[in-house]
Amino acid sequence: MQPAISVNNLGVTYRAKKGESLNAVRGLSFSVAPGEIVGFLGPNGAGKSSTLKALMGFVEPDAGELQIFGDQAGTPESRMQIGYLPEVAMYYPFLTPVETLTMYGELQGLFGKTLRKEIDDLLDLVGIGHAKNKLNRSMSKGMLQRVGIAQSLLGNPRLLILDEVTSGLDPVGRKELRTLLKAKRDEGATLFFSSHELAEVDMLCDRLILIHKGQLIEERTMSTLKDELREYRLTYRGSANVSDIARDMNTGADGITIASFANAESMLGATERIRTKGGTILDIVSQEGSLEEYFVHTIQEAA
Repeated sequence: MQPAISVNNLGVTYRAKKGESLNAVRGLSFSVAPGEIVGFLGPNGAGKSSTLKALMGFVEPDAGELQIFGDQAGTPESRMQIGYLPEVAMYYPFLTPVETLTMYGELQGLFGKTLRKEIDDLLDLVGIGHAKNKLNRSMSKGMLQRVGIAQSLLGNPRLLILDEVTSGLDPVGRKELRTLLKAKRDEGATLFFSSHELAEVDMLCDRLILIHKGQLIEERTMSTLKDELREYRLTYRGSANVSDIARDMNTGADGITIASFANAESMLGATERIRTKGGTILDIVSQEGSLEEYFVHTIQEAA
């Protein structure tokens, strides 16, 4: 099956004011399968926006090959398949959302009653149908972000490339956006987005791609990563020694031991051993680990 996105050995370099070169992206390679929701993560300056702009053809790479469903990235053929939301969506302040989407729709070759109906449906879908005839200048950042999301959905694209998609949205807006994007995935769309909101990545993504200083650090499926990050902890009193199966173990002066485990099977084995030795189980905890701690630790390790 043809990948929705294929990036092979991408390099992007900018010229600084003093004539120095800034290597924003260096030898980056990854792919995104059709129907996936993939989070593109990294600290500020990691090269995320440069990569997205290269995929759109807004930045010319120094090296590498980029394809969208087999078409060379940046060509009219590839762009026709993409709905794009930039990191900062700037819309003419004296247009309304309807007029803004009409302009973008006509640039895509959409016209007439079909376009007008799609615009009305999309503005209702993103929750600003009631404000469709207000001037953009009078709208909040969150409302303008919804205009941008509606704009990216024009023409029902096969691929959505979204840069900081939750920017400016309140918790209600983020929840509505998650529902909307999952529905688009269920309809067959592929989603590739950058975000600093790790909670959104956690709740939305099938997979994440982590970059730092323009290079790939890790690619992880969310299900596997969550299993690895999950914390299993057991608190007990007794003489049983479970150090051979525990990841970490600490016994206090009061004789109470707290042990952590890599997985549920190890913890259950320890529980059985403690009871066999006449010990008392005081507490059992299983909770999701922190994606933020994973992100920070992985970036620090790569620095």
